[in-house]
Amino acid sequence: MDVTAPPGRTALPLPALLALAASVFLGCLTEIVPAGILLPAAADLGVSPAAAGQLVTVYAITTALTALPLTAASARMPRRKLLLLLVAGFVATNLAIALSPWFALVLAARVASGALTGILWSLVANYAMRLVPAERSGRALAVAMAGTPIGFALGVPAGAALGELVGWRWVFAGMALVAVPLLWWIVAVVPPLPGEEPGTRSSLRAVVRTPGIRPLFLLVIAFSLAHNMFYTYLGPFYAGRGHLALLSAGLLLFGTATVAGLWLVGLALDRHPRVVLTCCAAVTAACFGILVFGGREPVLLLAACALWGLAFGGAPTSFQAVTAVLAGRRADIAQSLTIASWNGAVAGGALIGGVLLGTAPGALPWTAIALMVVPVLLSRFVFPAR
Repeated sequence: MDVTAPPGRTALPLPALLALAASVFLGCLTEIVPAGILLPAAADLGVSPAAAGQLVTVYAITTALTALPLTAASARMPRRKLLLLLVAGFVATNLAIALSPWFALVLAARVASGALTGILWSLVANYAMRLVPAERSGRALAVAMAGTPIGFALGVPAGAALGELVGWRWVFAGMALVAVPLLWWIVAVVPPLPGEEPGTRSSLRAVVRTPGIRPLFLLVIAFSLAHNMFYTYLGPFYAGRGHLALLSAGLLLFGTATVAGLWLVGLALDRHPRVVLTCCAAVTAACFGILVFGGREPVLLLAACALWGLAFGGAPTSFQAVTAVLAGRRADIAQSLTIASWNGAVAGGALIGGVLLGTAPGALPWTAIALMVVPVLLSRFVFPAR
């Protein structure tokens, strides 16, 4: 039985939710920080920048491949105990990267971190929603997942700046050391919840047959493909429009706006989940169009990136919340499939975008626009009973 808030309780359990958000922030930083320190890491480890770039790629692929089996394997473990093990795992893998003189060991530690992340996303999402009454689950989830947009907004630039000051290894060592007090914080404020009871584990087939779940998975894949196809190669797009010098400003506006986007989604998600799904995709598609047609104007270029960040900020959270609503008691397995869909599309979007950039660069933004229209069309099928 879930431990939820008492009847009539309206306040969110902020200490617990903020501890969950800090855990998500740690996982997000661990995933994206290497993008800002690839060159010094490659030089120190004696590999090419392209080889060092695999530290990002293998992470996403590992998360996509292991989210489902590892979530299923850990389903019966008490939730707080599992969360503590995951945070401790990030401490160990980040320390291994900070101390390792061998690229192979660094790569293996990244694979291990990717596996931990696959469990973390589904665990935290369901944890947050079980701590509050159902009618407030969207807001609780928005708080718990706030670590993701904050991590994207601050992670790469902060990691790059810190790497220049003290060296790339200290970036990973710092993430490991900061996570140690997080273990105490979780024990102090996060209520223990039981894992899945024996005999309630749902099969993959049962999850996939849940009404609305297959359109949702397709929606997630299309959204992530389109977003990552364009976002990964935003630098070449800026350069093609003659505004490469504005790239840092555009990325900063995007990252800052994601935080506001998550807040807005948290306000609307509980009452209007379908509207949130539709708007996140529709606004993003519109931003892509503005970038294509008005990208040579600096004001339109930066405004479109900020609006894009606003639309993107709450999208992953809304996907997880809707997954939990549709799947009910099968939420753990369903969440892992959502995470696998998202991360698989992260790698796929970067791959397809790279192919288009090398063969038909003008087609890249148009392909992203066409893909982003798909979630808009699919959103009406996610809630078939309404």
